[in-house]
Amino acid sequence: MSRANKKPAAIENVAAEPAEATKLPPPKPPSFRRERKLMANGVHIVAGCDEAGRGPLAGPVVAAAVVLDPNKIPRGIDDSKRLTAAERERLFEKICATASFAVAVASPARIDRDNILRASLWALARAVKALPVRPEHVFVDGRDRIAVDCNCEAVIGGDGIVLSIAAASIVAKVTRDRLMARLASECPGYGFESHMGYSVPQHLAALRELGPTVHHRRSFAPVAALLRGETVEIVEQESFAFDVTGEAAAG
Repeated sequence: MSRANKKPAAIENVAAEPAEATKLPPPKPPSFRRERKLMANGVHIVAGCDEAGRGPLAGPVVAAAVVLDPNKIPRGIDDSKRLTAAERERLFEKICATASFAVAVASPARIDRDNILRASLWALARAVKALPVRPEHVFVDGRDRIAVDCNCEAVIGGDGIVLSIAAASIVAKVTRDRLMARLASECPGYGFESHMGYSVPQHLAALRELGPTVHHRRSFAPVAALLRGETVEIVEQESFAFDVTGEAAAG
């Protein structure tokens, strides 16, 4: 056999079987460890706060603050995004029955005036101030601290790490979903009860046909474009809302 027709041994011995898929372990649930550490050092009233609805084209941002009772913590609390709607509803009722909590709302008008980040931080601070007990320490989800009359600690990804923040994420999410269902009955045809105001194709199609309502955020690009008489393209995939500065409006 000639040298040119001879295959390299390394190629002849390559396995044909596909590599086994790597399975990632499920994320760890949030814990009460940080709260207990503070309590052991004499800081007894610890609040967690989070918001829901930064990304949608319509509806308010809803912020919640929660102070969990260390002796009556409901089982199953997790980042609201990891839970089903039924699980969130069940935990919402248990959290409200056992913890101190408060909610605050930033309207679309405030979002348009101040921008989505400032409106969210305002609502978070307002929720903390509305608590029936005065916290000595506040954990807030994200990278920004809020203006409150006590120590405040920002925790990136906090709704998946700090149990009090996770509880607040559930209260904020369920409260906002209920508000959007109420808006759906006032503004039929937009589908608020299903997509909660996010920029999904169904919502964009309704916007093109019916136009924006008073509940839409006029500073967010698709709504602003319609108000200028421009055509909004409907893409059959997950879409993201952007404010007029071009920054992504997070979840």
